[in-house]
Amino acid sequence: MLKLPTHGRYGYSPIDERPTYQWPDGKRLAFYIGLNVEHFAFMAGIGNDPFSRTAGPQTQRNYAWRDYGLRVGIWKVFDLFEELGLPASILLNSLVCEHYPQVVERIKRRGDSICAHGRTNGELLNTMWEHDEARVIAETTDLIAAHFGRRPTGWMGPAAAESRVTPDLLVEAGYTHTLGWPLDDQPVWIGTRSGPILSVPYPMELNDIGSNVLRDHTGEHFERMIIDQFDEMLDQSEKHPLVMSIALHPFVCGQPFRLRALRRALKHCVVRAGNNVWFTDAETIAEYCMALPKGLIS
Repeated sequence: MLKLPTHGRYGYSPIDERPTYQWPDGKRLAFYIGLNVEHFAFMAGIGNDPFSRTAGPQTQRNYAWRDYGLRVGIWKVFDLFEELGLPASILLNSLVCEHYPQVVERIKRRGDSICAHGRTNGELLNTMWEHDEARVIAETTDLIAAHFGRRPTGWMGPAAAESRVTPDLLVEAGYTHTLGWPLDDQPVWIGTRSGPILSVPYPMELNDIGSNVLRDHTGEHFERMIIDQFDEMLDQSEKHPLVMSIALHPFVCGQPFRLRALRRALKHCVVRAGNNVWFTDAETIAEYCMALPKGLIS
């Protein structure tokens, strides 16, 4: 019999065969926005290009395009969140703390939770030796803690990339949850050599990089995706407690023509939610799940 390589971190669990539970106050759908706040080296490392589907040689053009996100886009995105009363999970490259102090201060004032996102999105964990990756995780953690007064408990690697040992290193560094495994619409425990870590759902599909940059979808396409995802998951959540997330990058969604479409989509979600949706962040979802009786989370 052919045996394929496997991760060995979780078993198969059909969603229809799992025990059920509720989110706080009997809500059925947990909803969070993952806002990627990133820093890149100038004309070095990796990164998206507005005129290419691949991450080719770095230029002043694609550096400046991404820098627009923290100079302009993020401020408009934060204004939108505050207009609608929405929290966010900030997926933060730690070097943002040294280069964009006003962004850090705005995040602090908003009270958003921080999910560590590596040092810079110009490097990938799956290209490193284990000891180098452990050092990157430690440096990321320490710098964020120095600026925010507490260590982050959630992790998403740059470009959602991990090595074979990333979950092990995260638990050993004190992390409790990861956003790097898009395997489910519910939180799932993932095994490591030092104990389990919780996987909180994070979208590869409902992601403005994948949609608007890599697939050339318009802002209206992405708007329709958000609305359809929300409406369908709200219906499905009558049977199962679910997590819906939207992945955003200020240099993409913060462009004015896309921001207008995003505003319409988020307004739809807020208005249609009624009393059935928990608008929250990834860290709070993880904390809630870890406090549930053993066996409710697969």
